[in-house]
Amino acid sequence: MTTETAASNDQGERAESAEDRVRIFDTTLRDGEQAPGFSMDRRAKLCMAQALEALGVDILEAGFPQASPDDFAAVDEIARTLRNTTVCALARCQSGDIDTAARALERARHSRIHLFLSTSPLHREHKLGMSKQQVLDTAIASIEHARKYCADVEFSAEDALRTEPEFLVEIFSAAIAAGASTLNAPDTVGYTTPAEMVELFTYLRRNVRDAHKAVFSSHCHDDLGMAVANSLAAVSAGARQVECTINGIGERAGNAALEEIVMALKVRAPHFGLHTRIDTRKLFPTSRLLTQLTGQAVPRNKAVVGDNAFAHESGIHQHGMLKHRSTYEIMRPQDVGIAETTLVLGKHSGRHALRQRLETLGHTVDDDAMEGIFKRFKALADRKRDIRDEDLEALALGQDPDAAGPWHITQLTTSSHLGSGASATVKLSHEDGREVGEAAIGDGPVDAVLRAIERATGTEMTLTRFNVRAISEGGDAQGQAQMTARHAQRDWNGSSVSTDIIEATAHAALAIVNRIERQAERSTTDEYSQGRPLFDSRARGHAQQETSA
Repeated sequence: MTTETAASNDQGERAESAEDRVRIFDTTLRDGEQAPGFSMDRRAKLCMAQALEALGVDILEAGFPQASPDDFAAVDEIARTLRNTTVCALARCQSGDIDTAARALERARHSRIHLFLSTSPLHREHKLGMSKQQVLDTAIASIEHARKYCADVEFSAEDALRTEPEFLVEIFSAAIAAGASTLNAPDTVGYTTPAEMVELFTYLRRNVRDAHKAVFSSHCHDDLGMAVANSLAAVSAGARQVECTINGIGERAGNAALEEIVMALKVRAPHFGLHTRIDTRKLFPTSRLLTQLTGQAVPRNKAVVGDNAFAHESGIHQHGMLKHRSTYEIMRPQDVGIAETTLVLGKHSGRHALRQRLETLGHTVDDDAMEGIFKRFKALADRKRDIRDEDLEALALGQDPDAAGPWHITQLTTSSHLGSGASATVKLSHEDGREVGEAAIGDGPVDAVLRAIERATGTEMTLTRFNVRAISEGGDAQGQAQMTARHAQRDWNGSSVSTDIIEATAHAALAIVNRIERQAERSTTDEYSQGRPLFDSRARGHAQQETSA
C-alpha cells in the first residue's frame, strides 16, 4: 500500500490506519455532471467543489480536462482553490489527455491523475479494436507517462466486472509495477451483484502481485439498483476507496450515492469496523446545494437526504416514534444535517400524532373532544392529500376546514417594474361584512403582496421562511407556496397551491392571517369566560419582511 502518514483531523481525533478507513472519492463534478440535466458552469462547479471539501471528501474528481476548454478551466480553478482535498483529473490512456490533465493540475496542493482503459472482451473488440497485449502495453506506457507529472496515479479498468478475472490480475499487477497506487475495478454498466463483487475483490487482493502496495477501489453504477450494495460489498472484501456522487447522480441510472455509503458505514460501524472522514452533518446541506446548482430535485423517498427520509405518516410508526425514536429510525436526522423528524399527518396517521400536533399548535383537547376531531380529521384526510396546519386549526375550533376565512381575497393585482421593485393591490372581504382594499410596493411581487395583505388586515408578520415549488409538470404546472411567519412570539405556517405562484403566495399569507384571527377569537372567548382581561389581538411588535423566492 502507498506510504501514508497517519492523520488526525482538526479536532485532534486519534491517528488512523490505512486499513480501517474508507477513502471517499467524489466524482459528482465529473461522472455526475455527465448525466443529462446535471451540467454545471464553472462558477457552480467551484461552489460545489468547496462544499465537497468542507464535507470531507478525500479525493475530488474535478473533471475531464481534455473534454473541452471550459472543463480544463474548471479543473484548473478548483485545483488552485482547494487546500486539503486531493484534486483529481480524468484522462484516457493517451499522451495528449495525460499532458492536458497534468497542466490543469499544475497548481494543486494535492493532485492525482486518473487513467482509464477498457479491459473487457466486449470493449476490446467493439470499442478499442485492441488485443489483450495491446491493452496491457498501453496501460503500462500511460501510467509511466503520468508518473512523470504526478506521484499519485490511479488506473481504472473500464468494464472490469465483465473482464476475465485472470486478465484483471495481469493488468493490475502490471499497473502496480508501472507506478499506479490506486486500482479501480468499476462496474461500468451496473451489471454485477454483491456476491459477485465480494468474489472478485477477494480474488484480486489474493492474486495481484504486490497488492499490498495499492489501494483497491470500487466504482459502481445503479442500472439494476445495486450500486450502493455493490460498493459496500467491495468494501467488505477489502476495497478501501469508494467512488461515488452526491445524490447518486451520474450516467444513466446514476452512481453509488455518497450519502448512503457513508451513513451505512456509520450506522453499521459494528458490522463493517470502518469509518470515513466525512462530516455527516453536512450531507443534507451539500445535497440541497447540488439541487440548487443543477435545478434537479431529490426524490422525496431518496434515502438519507430525501424529504421523506425522516418523515412518518403511518399511525403505528408515529405512535412508536413518540414513545422512542429508535423504534422506526436507525439514525438521527441531526446526524445528516436535518433539523428534526417530521410526523406527517395524513389518512394513515393516528390519534397520538394528531394530538401532539394540535398541542404544538396551542390546542389542548380533552378525550371526548378528541374523538370528534379525530373522526373529522380522518374524513378530511380521505379527501385531501396534504393536511395543513390551518386545516387542523379549523378542526380544533369546530369549523369546516374547507371553508377559508374569516378573510377572503376578492381581487389581486401585481406588477413588476424592472430595476425598481414591484407593486400589488388586494381587495379582501371579511365574514362580518367588511370590504378592504390596500396597495403596497415591495422588492418584488411576493414582498408587495405580503405588505398589502398586512395593511388590509392590520396583522403584522415577520416572514421567516418562504418556499415555492412545482408539484406538477408542464407550462400549466401548479406551484405550492409554503411560508412561516412570526406573530406575537409564535410561528405560524401557511400553504396554498395555484398555477399562479403569486396567487398561491397571497392565499398562503392569508391562511396565516386567518389562523391568527381565529386563534385570537378563541383566546378572547376563553379569557372572557374566566373573567380575565380580553386578549388584544392587535398588540404586536415591529415586523420586518424577509422574503426570498
